[in-house]
Amino acid sequence: MAGSPYASALGRLKPDFSVFLSREVYPGLVAAKDANELAKVLETTPYATDIAQARATHSGASMVRLAFNRTLVRRMRHAYESTPFAGRVVVAAYLSRWDLRNIEMILSAKALGRTITETDDYLVSSREIPAGLYAGVMTLDDFRILLAQPSLEATVTALVKHGHGQTILPLLEAFERTHDIFPVLQALDRQYYRTVLEASRFFQGDEWVVRAFLQSEIDVRNALLLLSGKSNDLPLETVLGRWLEGGALTAAQAPDLYGARGVPELAERLATRFPSAAEGNEEYADGRSLTGYEVALQRDRAVLELKRMRTYPLSLGVIFTYIFLAELERADLRRILFGRLYGFSPERLTPLLITPRL
Repeated sequence: MAGSPYASALGRLKPDFSVFLSREVYPGLVAAKDANELAKVLETTPYATDIAQARATHSGASMVRLAFNRTLVRRMRHAYESTPFAGRVVVAAYLSRWDLRNIEMILSAKALGRTITETDDYLVSSREIPAGLYAGVMTLDDFRILLAQPSLEATVTALVKHGHGQTILPLLEAFERTHDIFPVLQALDRQYYRTVLEASRFFQGDEWVVRAFLQSEIDVRNALLLLSGKSNDLPLETVLGRWLEGGALTAAQAPDLYGARGVPELAERLATRFPSAAEGNEEYADGRSLTGYEVALQRDRAVLELKRMRTYPLSLGVIFTYIFLAELERADLRRILFGRLYGFSPERLTPLLITPRL
């Protein structure tokens, strides 16, 4: 692919792959006794600048969480700016997930009656720059305006100008009756995946790698939906009502999988798509926790997708490899932070991490 527009992207991003945390750093992070000690370990890593800036206004877990978000946003911005013009539509559509997650967090906070101060620190942004800035027009001030609305209904009305009102408004009446926010969040998720899959159509020839990447994410979500439904003895119809379309794992396959006699057998049936799925059986047997399944599925996906995307370095694959590694690292750091806050031992926490095992 001589003359590929992605040669420049590869040149810009390749040096930064070495900046991600090495396996050797994780034992020290897992052994940290609290958020402040975790921050101290991270001060010797590329997170040092964001830790120092966050410490000026925050402390403890809030300070560390803010640093994670700021580092993520800087990396997303770097990925976007490294993307050739032809690929920016796809990358922008993908990055809009962070604005969407902020919106979903705000709507959930409104539904639960939480205050602005309990929510504002969770917004995924960096120095007033929201993570999805390049995918839309929402600023951090826009999110704070949403937070300041007196009710969920007022928040939804304020979202109309940002293109989400049409998705949510038809569901408001049902929310007022049931106070169940899940259908609203699910509608936003479905809108997101339709949009980003549409953006990754084959107009250059390399978008199929990104489509496969997105489809595998949908597959993980649907597999966890099956496991959760089986664990809670939900009827198949309820599970299918929450199904996300667009993955390689189709709704037509769900009845055969869901016919398993229990969660462990269902995990074994999922092994054709996720080889390590049954690794979660032991933890489920101990306390009916689905966390082991979630980690196993996400790790299988990470191994498969990173291998596939790295096979096509002169394509959108290099951009999404960088983005995916940044997301996986943030997810692991959040697991460590919350694991220590809830008193998980290093021995309990280490198997829940994904990046050190890739």
